[in-house]
Amino acid sequence: DVQLVESGGGLVRAGGSLTLACAASGITFDAYGIGWFRQAPGKEREAVACISPSDGSTDYVESVKGRFTVSRDNAKNTFYLQMDSLKPDDTAVYYCAASSFLTLRLWVPWDEYEYWGQGTQVTVSS
Repeated sequence: DVQLVESGGGLVRAGGSLTLACAASGITFDAYGIGWFRQAPGKEREAVACISPSDGSTDYVESVKGRFTVSRDNAKNTFYLQMDSLKPDDTAVYYCAASSFLTLRLWVPWDEYEYWGQGTQVTVSS
């Protein structure tokens, strides 16, 4: 079975940092890229960042550019989202999703993501 298990969420003060991890099993890891999504209460889910399987290229939503970094560790079968300079508006449930779409960008339709994690809560206090 394919599993994506997220970890690293929590409560942090504005300006602080968190690193989310998405551990993958049951997939050929280097054939997949990851998208990070978030959903705040009362809001639609939005794509935040992604990294392609083909060349490791990345894409970010404007609101997190310069603050968030998506990466992968093929040796550990794990994707990461490093989040710095966190703001209260970053508060949301964060999800990772795996896709074999060769060149991931934020505009890639969500049905191209084959597997989803369970989500992890990130809360940023002011």
